[in-house]
Amino acid sequence: MVVKETRRTQLYVPGNNEKMIRKSATLNSDSIIFDLEDAVPLEQKEEARNLISKLLKEIDFGNKEICLRINPISTIESMKDLIFAYIDCLVVPKSEGELDKLHYATNKKVIALIETVKGFLNIDKIIDADGVVAVSWGAADFSISAGGKEEAYSKNIYVKTKIVLAARHAGIDAIDKVYFDLSNIEGFKQECIEAKSLGFNGKQIIHPSQIEIANQIFSPSKDEIEWAKRVLAEMEKAKEMGKGAIRVDDKLIDLVHVRLAKKILSLVEKIGSN
Repeated sequence: MVVKETRRTQLYVPGNNEKMIRKSATLNSDSIIFDLEDAVPLEQKEEARNLISKLLKEIDFGNKEICLRINPISTIESMKDLIFAYIDCLVVPKSEGELDKLHYATNKKVIALIETVKGFLNIDKIIDADGVVAVSWGAADFSISAGGKEEAYSKNIYVKTKIVLAARHAGIDAIDKVYFDLSNIEGFKQECIEAKSLGFNGKQIIHPSQIEIANQIFSPSKDEIEWAKRVLAEMEKAKEMGKGAIRVDDKLIDLVHVRLAKKILSLVEKIGSN
């Protein structure tokens, strides 16, 4: 099985809910994150582990990336979470360091969740570790750690930009945080649009109703695809004429735009091949 290379959508599924786990296999989310942390009460964690282990052997999830949000690595519960063979990736809450050790010990990919002040201030070191393939964040826990309000940090452009820039420097995916207000579809859509404009690759989500919206926004639009194809075609002609910069749609186009066009078409190919 070839696992999806895109992370436009990462759907959280409570690890103790068999019905939702089974349904997740039928949904069009690039990644599924089975949650053993906040979604599962302490007294149900062992039962949830057994349930996930059982269903992973029974259910065909196709080419979805299958992830497991473990408990914080400072806890005993996290050690019990590392038994799963049939997953692709570990999602680590409140990441603050040493994720390469987790990767070496489990041979799994790792996604870091930045949810504390310490994690945020050490983000470059955390996500540059071997095995880390993506980074996301959580506004609620982060605001508690910072001593502020969730709404303020949820909209904080500095925090979002820092996470994206750190991810780009490390060469990994940046995935925006979850949006909790399921009744506000327009609000979710606008947050996705803003996240894409900042450079996020996708969105962590908590409900199936959010999947298609996020998939569409984090996929290249028809106009973007047509623009990319036109840029590459016109630049190829310009190259034959010895030109390094040309006008396309009355805008100056040079090698920077060629790289952007190639990036757009590369994403289209990944999505199409999955």
